[in-house]
Amino acid sequence: MPRVSEAHLAARRRQILDAAGRCFVRNGFHQTSMQDVIKEAGLSVGAFYRYFKSKNELITAIASEKITAVTGVLDGLLALDPMPSIPEILERLLERVDVAVVEDGTVRIAVQVWGEAVHDPEVAAVVAEIYGRVRDRAVHTAERAQAAGQIPPDADPAGIGAAFFGLVQGYILQRILLGGTDRQTYMNGVRALMG
Repeated sequence: MPRVSEAHLAARRRQILDAAGRCFVRNGFHQTSMQDVIKEAGLSVGAFYRYFKSKNELITAIASEKITAVTGVLDGLLALDPMPSIPEILERLLERVDVAVVEDGTVRIAVQVWGEAVHDPEVAAVVAEIYGRVRDRAVHTAERAQAAGQIPPDADPAGIGAAFFGLVQGYILQRILLGGTDRQTYMNGVRALMG
């Protein structure tokens, strides 16, 4: 029997993740069965389970992928010298959120995962690990901003990083749950709060 190439394996995994994303956005995490995802992907049960054993594994893979895109944006901004201001960095992150809302709807999955993390310890552990990486970068952003004189020297970078991260999550929740929240209005409010 011939070996399957790495490219084929990666393409099949991508096919499954895309199918799962469409199902979760369309029907919600709880209303989507593994059979729904298998049908959407156009695969046999055996082929599907070669890649993923549960919905939690699918959610973990999708969340990791999307967070990697966000951390990539942050890492790129943190590499700049001088580093942009915190409001500029926040606006770039919110641009990425807006793209994800329109592009494939996966931001909606994030909100569902946050809710699931309250009840499912396995999902909670994944969420804590993934979002912990983003918050760590937010703290590093605050440390860099402090070193550049953008924030007071006696400010707590951990607290600023947590608040900065909360601003991103707050935007996501308002955008998904309330609708009508636009980035410019939100950023005008953030800048006014920051003085």
